[in-house]
Amino acid sequence: MAITTFAAIDVGSYDLEMKIFEISGKGGMKQVDDIRYRLDLGSDTYAVGKISYGTVNELCAILKEFQNIMKTYRVSDYKAYGTSAIRETQNTKILLDQIRQRTGIKIDVLSNSEQRFMDYKSIASKTEDFNKILEKGTAIVDIGGGSIQISLFEKGSLIATQNMRLGVLRLQERLNHLNAASSKIESMIDELATAQLSVFKKMYLKDCKIENIIVVDDYLSVVLQNPVITKERPGVIKAADYMSFLESVQYRTLPEIAGVLDIPQENAILLFISAVLLKRIVKITDASLLWAPGVTLCDGIAYEYAEQHKIFKVEHDFEADILSGAENISKRYMGSKKRSETLERIALTIFDSMKRIHGLGRRERLLLQLSARLHDCGKYISMVNLGKCSYNIIMSTEIIGLSHKEREIVANVVKYNHEPFVYYNAAEGESALDEDAYLVVAKLTAILRVANGLDRSHKQKFKDIKTVVKDERLVIQVETAADITLERGLFTKRADFFEEVYSIRPVIRQKKSF
Repeated sequence: MAITTFAAIDVGSYDLEMKIFEISGKGGMKQVDDIRYRLDLGSDTYAVGKISYGTVNELCAILKEFQNIMKTYRVSDYKAYGTSAIRETQNTKILLDQIRQRTGIKIDVLSNSEQRFMDYKSIASKTEDFNKILEKGTAIVDIGGGSIQISLFEKGSLIATQNMRLGVLRLQERLNHLNAASSKIESMIDELATAQLSVFKKMYLKDCKIENIIVVDDYLSVVLQNPVITKERPGVIKAADYMSFLESVQYRTLPEIAGVLDIPQENAILLFISAVLLKRIVKITDASLLWAPGVTLCDGIAYEYAEQHKIFKVEHDFEADILSGAENISKRYMGSKKRSETLERIALTIFDSMKRIHGLGRRERLLLQLSARLHDCGKYISMVNLGKCSYNIIMSTEIIGLSHKEREIVANVVKYNHEPFVYYNAAEGESALDEDAYLVVAKLTAILRVANGLDRSHKQKFKDIKTVVKDERLVIQVETAADITLERGLFTKRADFFEEVYSIRPVIRQKKSF
């Protein structure tokens, strides 16, 4: 049985963590070590926009130590990720280059949606509990240094997710700025958080009953693993018992809280902020049960590594969550479900018949699906400026599981489905995409345009569609008894762009059904 020794490194907002795992098909993920150093990167970023020279030196010293530990364990591979503190600095690229030159460790920066999705995967590593709890209405509350993310699930499917800048370090900075007394901390956190949480409640909790909350954070989760507090089993606590626990500590000083809970005094304020935030979320959701699985981003990093390298079988369908999230965004902006389903079916039929020609993979197929589901979201704002409005909605909306680049690809595909295509050289300055990514935009746009042209009337005329590449043509055979004069007449422009991208001419062949 082959065993991979893997290191997962999280360069977080307030600490650095490295977990060493042994991963195998038979044994799954086995954690063999967990090394954590407190380092406050976020205070620099959130206060002045840059990480100080002295802090960078500390960061590099810790990462060098991580290098030595990896050698001791004979680690065969590693992944290191930075989150909001590095993501939001003004000189991210300079900082990452400096770190790599000084330590040999390459750090990739996660977008917020990627980070939260990986945290979500860390929970999935607790497979049995994860699948069982998602059967009922569930909120995953992911509390980070810079922000929190609340993701809502019904019957195992993601229905909504929202990011709010209410991270514990960001709130601590605001409290420090206001010179808040210890006795005022809870009320001030309430005031800072209530406005955003109230909007969240109005937008997403009208028709959604939440019974369970899954908590992912770095401080409160550790405390909730204590069986003395949770009583039933580590990490699981009734909401009423959680409220009672908070009442028992709310009038204590931070040093007293640290002593009672047996945690470092420096962690007490961050723990307290996390606890108060969760209290507010329990109140707005009216949840009855809390589960803190005790996982960190490192668990999600390792889980995703195993998934990507097919070391063991992943039971949960994460792509379905991404698609479900997009479907609910479309619903929010009054998108046509029937129309989206038709476009998706036609577009994927074309995509699958052209694998050898377009050279795209499974991930790009997913982006095409997302583009089809979100193709008309801009109509909510403007019927005239549909393309631009769709682009702005997609770029402004969290799609959990997508990188910023992937979200921009989807946004552009949807935009150019409705507007004249702007070529890469002309788009420089408007788009952050590189040439390769922009080529993906062109390829997916060409397919979506043809799919759109085949349902130009929005009447879903075709019972069946088959496609085949033959003699430098993409023959699209449609089965219908309906009049397709409109589709044929408006097909030329869409076919022209498709031919430009692929050097293949799409043509419609009608097979009449009676």
